[in-house]
Amino acid sequence: MKTPLVAVTMGDGAGVGPEVVVRALADPEVRSLCRPVVVGDLGRLRDAARITGVEVELRAVAGPEDATFEPGTIEVIDLGLLPAGLPYGALSAVAGDAAYQYVKAASELAVAGRVQAICTAPLNKEALHAGGHPYPGHTELLAELCGVDEVSMMLSTPTVKVIHVTTHIGLVDAIERIDDALVERTIRRGDATLRDSGLARPRLGVCGINPHAGENGLFGRGEEAEKIVPAVERCRADGIDVQGPLPADTAFFLAGRGDYDLIVAMYHDQGHGPVKVLGLESGVNISVGLPVIRTSVDHGTAFDIAGQGIADAGSMIEALRQAAALAPSP
Repeated sequence: MKTPLVAVTMGDGAGVGPEVVVRALADPEVRSLCRPVVVGDLGRLRDAARITGVEVELRAVAGPEDATFEPGTIEVIDLGLLPAGLPYGALSAVAGDAAYQYVKAASELAVAGRVQAICTAPLNKEALHAGGHPYPGHTELLAELCGVDEVSMMLSTPTVKVIHVTTHIGLVDAIERIDDALVERTIRRGDATLRDSGLARPRLGVCGINPHAGENGLFGRGEEAEKIVPAVERCRADGIDVQGPLPADTAFFLAGRGDYDLIVAMYHDQGHGPVKVLGLESGVNISVGLPVIRTSVDHGTAFDIAGQGIADAGSMIEALRQAAALAPSP
């Protein structure tokens, strides 16, 4: 069976995106796992290959269907938006707009079913805004471009995977926002993502909100019984293998030893803290709920080292591995 087609966005051309993309796509292991096509700027990628010393042929293609994926070749849907000689390491509205256009083109491929995953190199939010696109980041941008109202963040490491019910809001606001419908949708998105990746019956553990998952009402104000238990019961009635609410410390211990394939965390730090302890170096941010899997590097544009040929491609390689592992078969 053919490996997944992955649209790789080049990110902000003034940052390290072009360098890590070229290095990662020259890796033989990556090429054995997926069929990558870069959406970006051919000239900038050729410059990145020169800077990094990567010996590879870069050539333009009209779309993923035209790519041959020959060894030693990186194929690029060339939007040609960056001027020659664009400075590295400097904020640029032109580069910010171009980064948006790369994501837009990749999302169109996804919506049309022409790729099974998107893997994004970093963009710079300030440059994105300067280029006329005031989005908080990739997730919100992709959700709008793909016509999706709600997307969940999943963090994936070789040890544990976590999907979040809420993310970038204060703890008091998170507790208020959580309800049984949102918890249920998050459980179902996580289960569907793992099933699509080939896991026949994923095992999910759902964290409580309060210490000890409320200890049968002793801690908190009955949030577990009101907000979590009904969601878990409805999902179990539909055949999803899900347990909870569980004390968060117990849930992550059990996941770490292999009892669960996915933990459902209620808020940002409940999920991020254990993931950073258990697998920070190989962690990948995944957006689920889009028409395709989207993975991302766990670093920014690194303007301070851009253009020097020293950027590490490890996070991009891992993001591509995860995209290949979670993407449905073509």
